[in-house]
Amino acid sequence: MAALELAGVTKDFGETKIIKGVDLAIRDGEFVVFVGPSGCGKSTLLRMISGLETVSAGEIRIGARDVAKLGPAERKIAMVFQSYALYPHMTVAKNLSFGLENLRLPRSEIDAKVQEAARILAIEPYLERRPKELSGGQRQRVAIGRAIVRDPDVFLFDEPLSNLDAALRVQTRAEIIQLHRRLKSTMVYVTHDQIEAMTMADRIAVLNAGQVEQFGTPEELFQRPANRFVATFIGSPRMNIFAGAISAIDGTGLSVSAAGVGDLRLPYAPGALAVGAAVDIGIRPQHFRLAGEDVAARFLVDYAESIGTETYVYGKLDGTSADAILHLPEHRHFKSGDRVPVSTPNDFIHLFDQATGKALTRLEQAN
Repeated sequence: MAALELAGVTKDFGETKIIKGVDLAIRDGEFVVFVGPSGCGKSTLLRMISGLETVSAGEIRIGARDVAKLGPAERKIAMVFQSYALYPHMTVAKNLSFGLENLRLPRSEIDAKVQEAARILAIEPYLERRPKELSGGQRQRVAIGRAIVRDPDVFLFDEPLSNLDAALRVQTRAEIIQLHRRLKSTMVYVTHDQIEAMTMADRIAVLNAGQVEQFGTPEELFQRPANRFVATFIGSPRMNIFAGAISAIDGTGLSVSAAGVGDLRLPYAPGALAVGAAVDIGIRPQHFRLAGEDVAARFLVDYAESIGTETYVYGKLDGTSADAILHLPEHRHFKSGDRVPVSTPNDFIHLFDQATGKALTRLEQAN
């Protein structure tokens, strides 16, 4: 096991900058997830850590070693890919042992490592089978086992669940979480699925256009997003955004006015913004509350989806053109055209500088 540190890491393809100066400090034994939209650079960054992509500039440190100029075999890492990449003509046992045999380890040591990996992953009954005789989940376990037998300092996972169906994804996700708890190893996991990121990670690095937008715990990213991009990327369904403007500022916070939402008094510091500055108001779908008829905000229903235990309502706030979503943790019936009174507690309302996208700071955070 070892800590992993990236300092000023960049990747250029000719004149095109793919990774634009990434700094990350991943603690020994931590499970970190890289997440972001397609093309954000997360897989490229993982391949740079593994040595499969060269570094244009910066340092990659595993433990005390700068490995940026070392080959993959010298870095003491193990990588699990999206495709299982198993040898089809070899048994499971042979797939697990093949890399160790190339290192010319003693036979007794190889057998012990294979048996231990098979025990951890519950694939002992399949050791004499070939990959074509296994299910997708079993093949992925073998691929993970091939990483375990190497006893690496850092495990790297590149979207390992993408080829599995929905139910198997959930099961395998739980197995990887349990594996991390048993091994207590440093793990870096790439996914485009923010639900995977939120449920698996100790900390998450949200990437966008080759940069880390925010690095923090799932709770920090959900409750205190650093900017509008993180706020709308993390959370499902995505955060609703409404345009507004600052109407007053004093020592206790801001007054904000916005079509559909009305006048809000919020405990935020204005930073460099003045009265009249444009802001974005963020409200998560689950933070709307059904309210009495005396509230100002009305949700205009286009249609609703109920799955028995919860209801998603799609439409707009009265007086706005932006699509919005209301999420209720119960079964409710709505029909198109309904005007539903809603409110949101001030503690759940986010503010962003409309020009820069940066989150404004709540006064209790500033003090």
